[in-house]
Amino acid sequence: MNDRKRNLERKATAMTIVVALQSIAALFFTIDVLDDAARSEDLAHLAIERLAVVALLAAIVVGAYQIRSLVLAARQDELAVALARGAASKLIQLRFTQWNLTRAEADVALFALKGCDVHQIAEMRGTAEGTVRAQLTRIYAKAGVNSQSTLIASFLDELIDAPLFD
Repeated sequence: MNDRKRNLERKATAMTIVVALQSIAALFFTIDVLDDAARSEDLAHLAIERLAVVALLAAIVVGAYQIRSLVLAARQDELAVALARGAASKLIQLRFTQWNLTRAEADVALFALKGCDVHQIAEMRGTAEGTVRAQLTRIYAKAGVNSQSTLIASFLDELIDAPLFD
């Protein structure tokens, strides 16, 4: 999600720069059209400049709409991630409580859910790998699963309740 957010921010920044440049060009052409109209110069030239001003103004409106769309999409992504985090956190707390995990088991289970292996968990917790393996065995038994991938899948299964594609 972070990559998507950065991508949306880059697009919004690029569009803002383009819209700003278009605004400057529209201002220049508007001043030029007004100056040319005051001097009653060539009508064909004046019509082309007016058309350029109208096209630039239309591009500014479209660009501003695109920026707004990108910002709204970024906000929706942030909201979706926040909601998913909240739902995942609540589900994890609920399951850990239902399984009667000890504090140490809950810590190990959380690291397992995050995809850490036994060595990483032991290193982060400052415990032996054998201790972590024993804790994981008890966690899997309490959760009714037989592996880390099945533990993770059980949480994902509960969080994903609808098919992604129709």
